[in-house]
Amino acid sequence: MSTTHQQSAGAPRPAGEGRTDLPPNHVDPEVLEHEQTRWTPLRIVIWAGIALLGAIAWAMIAFARGESINAIWFVFAAVCSYFIAYRFYSKFIERKLTRPDDRRATPAEYNANGKDFMPTDRRVLYGHHFAAIAGAGPLVGPVLAAQMGYLPGTIWIIVGVILAGAVQDYLVLFFSMRRGGRSLGQMAREELGVVGGYAAIIATLAIMIIIVAILALVVVNALGESPWGVFSVGMTIPIALFMGVYLRYLRPGKVMEVSIIGFVLLMAAIVAGGWVAGTDLGAQLFTLDRVTLAWCVIVYGFIAAVLPVWLLLSPRDYLSTFMKVGTIVLLAAAIVVVRPEITVPAVSEFAGRSDGPVFSGSLFPFLFVTIACGALSGFHALIASGTTPKMIEKERQTRFIGYGGMLMESFVAIMALVAAVSIDRGIYFAMNSSPAATMGTVEGAAAFVNSLGLSGVHVTPELLQGTADAVGEETIISRTGGAPTLALGLSHIMHQWLGGASMMSFWYHFAIMFEALFILTAVDAGTRVARFMLTDTLGNFIPKFRDADWRAGAWLTTAIMVAGWGSILILGVTDPLGGINTFFPLFGIANQLLAAIALAVCLAIAANLHRFKYLWIILLPLAFDVLVTVTGSWQKIFSPDPKVGYWANHFAFKDALAQGQTSFGTAKNVEAMEAVVRNTFVQGTLSILFVVLTIIVVIMAVVEAVKALRGHERRTHEDPYVESRFYAPSGLGATPSEKALAKQWDALPIEQRTPTGGGHH
Repeated sequence: MSTTHQQSAGAPRPAGEGRTDLPPNHVDPEVLEHEQTRWTPLRIVIWAGIALLGAIAWAMIAFARGESINAIWFVFAAVCSYFIAYRFYSKFIERKLTRPDDRRATPAEYNANGKDFMPTDRRVLYGHHFAAIAGAGPLVGPVLAAQMGYLPGTIWIIVGVILAGAVQDYLVLFFSMRRGGRSLGQMAREELGVVGGYAAIIATLAIMIIIVAILALVVVNALGESPWGVFSVGMTIPIALFMGVYLRYLRPGKVMEVSIIGFVLLMAAIVAGGWVAGTDLGAQLFTLDRVTLAWCVIVYGFIAAVLPVWLLLSPRDYLSTFMKVGTIVLLAAAIVVVRPEITVPAVSEFAGRSDGPVFSGSLFPFLFVTIACGALSGFHALIASGTTPKMIEKERQTRFIGYGGMLMESFVAIMALVAAVSIDRGIYFAMNSSPAATMGTVEGAAAFVNSLGLSGVHVTPELLQGTADAVGEETIISRTGGAPTLALGLSHIMHQWLGGASMMSFWYHFAIMFEALFILTAVDAGTRVARFMLTDTLGNFIPKFRDADWRAGAWLTTAIMVAGWGSILILGVTDPLGGINTFFPLFGIANQLLAAIALAVCLAIAANLHRFKYLWIILLPLAFDVLVTVTGSWQKIFSPDPKVGYWANHFAFKDALAQGQTSFGTAKNVEAMEAVVRNTFVQGTLSILFVVLTIIVVIMAVVEAVKALRGHERRTHEDPYVESRFYAPSGLGATPSEKALAKQWDALPIEQRTPTGGGHH
């Protein structure tokens, strides 16, 4: 393949040059377009039905007002909207902005090394990508935002993902793939020049540390003092390792076979977890405090990030996706069957206030940063320019994996929101208010919730303890982080369909494992991506770091990034105000600022490609995101209200300490007060850093776009064109012509249809 590497960009050659015995490497684009877009009477009826059902569902959610609303309308509104968006809007973006070419080899093919660069079956890669992006965000954000009612969150999750989140994921994945799988920060360095580039690099590295730390914090909160959850989640690691070896050496290509084995082993791990937790030895071994769990997650993150992708990352992500998608679909089916009634108001009492018990701040802008993943998430841009572009087989698969993967995450967010609003409101606030507010007891939680003065809400200690007993937990009080609330909501709905009340504890712990898997996959993928980002950055000064086979460099950069997010994780675990309650607003704003950086880089790239007529596809979400995040950052930095402003809170506690007070607000001792001072200083400082760097990046991207509009030509940073030597279908389901061509390739010996790499640069 060495001769192909000299090919100039954009110069196609006949498929299979030098190997006349190979079938074509692509389906003719016109044939494929005809098969995918041809209108038949049946298709017209199906799409008209989808549009009608979606319109009815939206009307019920948005306009129907009464004592309750049926949860099935959320499922129908979401699914119909996603189908329409994927079929029409993402296809429009593919035609006008990305213009993929399956004759062209991807980095996974021309740089294949079996470690980070490796062509991966599109279904397995969809699983990896979805698992990596769908961490804590789609679980935590919607659960916290349920404080404001169901309507604002529903609109932002569905409309936001279609016009913003999925657009960002798709474009970043495509542009990174065309650039050898380079990280977002490095793409910014190449496209925006020195000032914008290094501002983006510093911002992405710092924000990545915060994001992974919060993801890990949600895992710790979900598994703390839960031996059943710790055992079951721990068992997924050897299961994933077995699956990796099975697919690599024992039965290559047998994806469905290993999926069934993995699923059976997962179910066995859940059942065994209940048995182990019920024994004295098991309870003693697996009941871990949160600090210990935090250190376990830190060690795990390092090990998982340095292992080859085929051994743990890909099989674990595929395994967890198999479970995640199955669970969400099962929950959606249960909602349709059980048809639970939701009594939470469409827009709650806290929507117009900034003193909510779950999180502080007004609906605008804090709803839009609280619900980040599921609608728009900058973290996804790091995955889409990290692991995924190094593993994708063909260019056309980027729409299915990038846009389609984000739609699935949005559906997870909708299900999390429905689960949160389907349980009793009093129980919801008892679970999601900080330990400082509830005192960590059923009596304290009942008193606190009843003091909120919410219409129709009254809880008793007996109700709270009875709920905990029903799901096999010691307590549900102040189980912040979203995962326990979603688990309770899922068990509440599922037991009415399958198993009855005796199965509530099974469904609760099933959901906890499902969620912890969700988030751990984001932690290990996020750590690996953070390593890529740091090696790309250091490679600007020490070229040796760009050598993907230099393992010492990989270990060093992984250790640095793990130390960064691990230190923030320990701060969150020991935060007396509840790590999630105080750190999640920073997570949300940082995440959305990162999305602004990603969209800004995409804007500059698209402008330099002269796609001027279609820049509005990027400008629309970019403008809204900048408005939301800059407003949120301003309030967090300058608000005089200690419940909203980091610095106001910081100086209030600092002054109290200076006056010799031994307790203040929700901090009951001097140690807790000092922790608040320390944490708010970190949060306030990072808020200033993040917003300043993001504004610099956006300004430089706009400057680049204006230059391109005026005729300035910038050298392309796409990798040189390399002719692809194999073929793979583009979507989940193959068209007739794709199936026919795939059959020809499947008939070849495996060594003839497996790329060998050889390096590109």
